[in-house]
Amino acid sequence: MLKIIISGCNGHMGRVVAELCQADPQVEVVAGFDVLGPADREFPVFSAPEQFQGEADAVIDFSSPAALDGLLKFARARKIPLVLATTGYTPEQIAQIGAAALEVPIFRSANMSLGINVLLELVKKAASILGDSYDIEIVERHHRRKVDAPSGTALMIADAAAQACGHETEYVFERHSVRHPRDKKEIGISAVRGGTIVGEHEIIFAGHDEVMEIRHTALSREIFAQGAVEAAKFMATVTAPGMYDMSMLVK
Repeated sequence: MLKIIISGCNGHMGRVVAELCQADPQVEVVAGFDVLGPADREFPVFSAPEQFQGEADAVIDFSSPAALDGLLKFARARKIPLVLATTGYTPEQIAQIGAAALEVPIFRSANMSLGINVLLELVKKAASILGDSYDIEIVERHHRRKVDAPSGTALMIADAAAQACGHETEYVFERHSVRHPRDKKEIGISAVRGGTIVGEHEIIFAGHDEVMEIRHTALSREIFAQGAVEAAKFMATVTAPGMYDMSMLVK
């Protein structure tokens, strides 16, 4: 049976992951990490990773960027793979993750939904075919409590389009101060925050007399938790250090 640790176990996503694991006969949650410390859970909860002395096959992290240092130190010391589902990392933290991946396997994705990662492949295909004949705009919508903007998923989509379109690109995050026509190299990214929207991402390819849209709507947070559990199952089979992502699960 796969032994999993949930980092951020007392948060909303951590609780969803725990519920899915309880219903999965292949998975056992052996511990949780959370800065709030012990809670009334079905497994032991530690306020710091180094307090855990048991065995585990993978760590699923749905906490915050502030927890990264402790997780990387723990993974390096114990050689336990990490599944990083947290967003909002700084460029310096992303560099830290890359350095740690030289020593341990790390799975990182800004969005654990299998559907979103299929969408990324569609965006790459569309951008490679349409090239600079179509303008690309990305609109993402999330609940009022989401802190980072634009979302990590919107940036993933923009990166996928930029890599595939075959010409120089520039991300534009707001236009209220711009007083010139849209440049061909621009990829526009807009963020909407309100209500209880779980997550919506829309990619617009606007050409001459023609518009194509690719859209994904998350109806619950369970899809992200399920993707993280599937990623943990995959990482339990991995021994080689390196960076891994959802593209390895959708191909």
